[in-house]
Amino acid sequence: MRRRDHHPQARLPARDGGETDGHDEHSGAEELAAAVSGTGNMGRAVLAGLEQHAGFEPVGMIEKLSSDATFVSAGGLSLPQSADPGALLDATKPDVVIDFTNAEWTPVLARAALERGVRLVIGTTGLSDAWLGELAAECRKRGVGAVVAPNYAIGAVLLIHMAKIAGRFFDSAEIIELHHDKKVDAPSGTALSTAREILAARGKPFDRNEPDIEPLPGARGAKLDGISIHSVRLPGLVAHEEVIFGGTAQTLSIRHDTTGRDSFIPGVLLAVREVMQRKELVRGLEELFGLS
Repeated sequence: MRRRDHHPQARLPARDGGETDGHDEHSGAEELAAAVSGTGNMGRAVLAGLEQHAGFEPVGMIEKLSSDATFVSAGGLSLPQSADPGALLDATKPDVVIDFTNAEWTPVLARAALERGVRLVIGTTGLSDAWLGELAAECRKRGVGAVVAPNYAIGAVLLIHMAKIAGRFFDSAEIIELHHDKKVDAPSGTALSTAREILAARGKPFDRNEPDIEPLPGARGAKLDGISIHSVRLPGLVAHEEVIFGGTAQTLSIRHDTTGRDSFIPGVLLAVREVMQRKELVRGLEELFGLS
């Protein structure tokens, strides 16, 4: 952590549901130094969030697809950039690296970060359970914290929490997730996480209608232990999810809509603060919000 003059205070959600000024418990006049992996839409949104909130200092960008040595943010901040994560981390010495890229690149970045004792906040989806198990073991071995979550929007975290409660009282469930047409994976990591969390809380599969006649194979969607999952990809969307439960003469719908990528930033910044207190991998934000 580094000492810098602060920007005006900005309010962020706290673990107890209140607000915080963006500093961690050790900060005072110190800021958490953060590198950002990826310069796409989400990487740029994360960088803007770091710039706009007190308590954080962006120190560099990692972009495997660029040979540029400098990245200039929308706010005019000039930062060192490298396609080599180890070189960038050695040069800038961040406390945390934030990664929203893809499942092929994230393991490369994570290896470089953990070898240098740099904590990780990861929003990449499509990561395999096998690799996440390896990451958890490496974090424990090195005593370096990491947070991996499929969705950093506070509303999405609450949707999963409420769906876990509702799933115990209904016998049928379906998930519809809707995303922009540039998303590379389907179903979304959030939808998979939602289904798995509901099933874990319920302790048994759901009942599922299996049609006798299916003129178009796959019309009922993908399935996971009785939960049908449907993926919609359209221009104009950002990220949306609806969980629909069915029972005798009634249904219950729980829906979350993300209308802009800045909705993810409060959750990302909370994870950046919290990961500094961790020596292990935390999967999902429920624990960080005090919901687990």
